[in-house]
Amino acid sequence: MANELLNARNVTIRFGGLTAVADFNLAIQPHELIGLIGPNGAGKTTVFNMLTGVYKPTDGTIEVSGVPTGKLKPFDITALGVARTFQNIRLFKDLTVLDNVKIGGHIHYKYSVTSAVLHTNRFQEAERVAEDDAMRLLSIFGLQSRAQFLAKNLPYGDQRRLEIARALAARPKLLLLDEPAAGLNDRETHDLMNTIHDIRDRFDIAILLIEHHMELVMGICERIIVLNFGKTISQGAPSYVRNDPVVIEAYLGEPADDATMI
Repeated sequence: MANELLNARNVTIRFGGLTAVADFNLAIQPHELIGLIGPNGAGKTTVFNMLTGVYKPTDGTIEVSGVPTGKLKPFDITALGVARTFQNIRLFKDLTVLDNVKIGGHIHYKYSVTSAVLHTNRFQEAERVAEDDAMRLLSIFGLQSRAQFLAKNLPYGDQRRLEIARALAARPKLLLLDEPAAGLNDRETHDLMNTIHDIRDRFDIAILLIEHHMELVMGICERIIVLNFGKTISQGAPSYVRNDPVVIEAYLGEPADDATMI
């Protein structure tokens, strides 16, 4: 469809003799909230790495807003409107919370190296706008009072929120969240569910998330894709996926006719 944010068709990637992901297909429309799940080693993060240009597919095509990404660098794909977080938090830990978010939005603030060195009016205005934008994002995540803290000094849950805020600073049309609930307690996970819904609606973006926390996935995703050993084994609404015997078998290791995932 013409308004697809992302279209991955028959995407395969091989590392030597190992096929990590095989014949993967995914189309994402504006405002969708989709889950990508599967057992450990199923190929989920590899899919994220291909969608964001970190890995190049061996076969197949990926398009973002109709633009093929096969020859693009990750920053080019970010400029097309795709931002991500990581399974293992990747913050600039020795920079402030505020500076982390400002860096996330740097592609939107244009000034020359000379302007930066000389601190011209253009540079100072861009910096003011960047700081205002970053503070607005921090306020959404309740981090505005910690703007001058070093990122490494934040509690783990706040570091997770900061990474999402930094990704949103890039003004994406599609946000990829890689295990955003990893390491969070039950209260933090519940809060995260509300946060994901809120940012989808507040920023009018689509979200694709990888997550092992089934209550979160089933509770917020409108559509779920299940990978196992690099292959899509099921997809559909949560009510369908949670009761699909193929999915139950992949997670439990044996057929379970009467079992459910949660």
